[in-house]
Amino acid sequence: MAIYLVRHAETVSNAARIVQLPDAPLSPAGLEQAELLARRLAPEGIVRILSSDLRRAAATADALRRATGVPVEFDAGLQERNYGDVRGVPYADLAVDIFGPDYAPPGGETWAEFHARVDGAWMRVLAEAARTSGHVAVVTHGLVCQAVLERHLDAPVDGRPSGWGNTAVTVIDGTPPRRVRLLACTAHLRQGAVGGLV
Repeated sequence: MAIYLVRHAETVSNAARIVQLPDAPLSPAGLEQAELLARRLAPEGIVRILSSDLRRAAATADALRRATGVPVEFDAGLQERNYGDVRGVPYADLAVDIFGPDYAPPGGETWAEFHARVDGAWMRVLAEAARTSGHVAVVTHGLVCQAVLERHLDAPVDGRPSGWGNTAVTVIDGTPPRRVRLLACTAHLRQGAVGGLV
């Protein structure tokens, strides 16, 4: 059994380089990315889909639902970090590094609050995976993927991703030691890409 940890597809805010609003829809490119992701994961034997309830993750998960026939279950704990008053601001207009270790967005979550929320959500993912006979897909956000990688794997990871591309797939062993079989892979977005994951 494996956990397929997936970042959502591209949004209009990603494309415009704007800090995400909760209801940001997928861009036309993002809709295509979600379909390519779903086509890639459809033969993998996924029997449960857990997702952030933010629109971009839900739309990405819905493409996977259509390809697999597996219903989507939502968990607000899998949401991206809440950047509060900074949401909707173009990155070019920011005077601070919002990803910096000491940055606390006004009206949003501190890193400690974000990590505590993700810690709880990941524990729920592991509990659900343990009760599931088959693979589990988790559709979420880039900072959540990074937090899981850094804070919740039982086995060391060889290398670090240079970033979490839209629809990046990470495959993690569902039972200890939780080794990463595939890290932040977006091969399905390349023209003509085919084949299994691992």
